[in-house]
Amino acid sequence: MQYKARIHNNEILLEKKDSNWLVNGLTQDWDIRRLDDKRFHMIHNHECFTAEIVSVLRAEKQVVVKINNQQYTVQLSDRFDELLKQLGMNTAAAGKINDLKSPMPGLVVKLLVQVGDMVNKGDGLLVLEAMKMENLIKASGNGTVKAIKVSAGTKVEKGELLIQFD
Repeated sequence: MQYKARIHNNEILLEKKDSNWLVNGLTQDWDIRRLDDKRFHMIHNHECFTAEIVSVLRAEKQVVVKINNQQYTVQLSDRFDELLKQLGMNTAAAGKINDLKSPMPGLVVKLLVQVGDMVNKGDGLLVLEAMKMENLIKASGNGTVKAIKVSAGTKVEKGELLIQFD
C-alpha cells in the first residue's frame, strides 16, 4: 500500500512492503513501541523520539502528531485519493464539487442536469455507456452546474472534462 504524506508543504512517499516501510523509496529502520492509545516510543538511527497523536480527522485524512514537543500536521492520501484528484472529483475536504471528468472512455447516453441546477452529493449527473454497460455518474459533493461540455451521443475519453461546477 502506498501513501503520500504532506507535512508543512513537504511531500513524502510512504510504502508498506512486507514488514518494512519505505520512505521515498528507501528502507527505513524504525523501532516503534506503543505506550498507550495516543503515545509511542520510536528509535531511528540510534535516536529516541516520543510521539503523541494530538488529533485525527478521519474524513479529511489528517493527523496532528507531536514529536519531542514539536507539532506536525500530516495530510495523507492514497492511490484512490490521487485518482479522484486527477478526475476532478477530490471533494473530501471542501464538500464541494470540482469539475467532473470522465472516469472511463465511453458514450454519453443521457444528461440528467442542466446549467444552473444545484446538485447534492449522490445526485445523478449523467449516464455514460462503457463496454455495453450504462453507468450512472453521480455528484461527489454539492455545487451548481456552471457549464456542460458534452451532450447526449458524445463519445468521450478517460479524463475528458464533462461538467464544470461553481
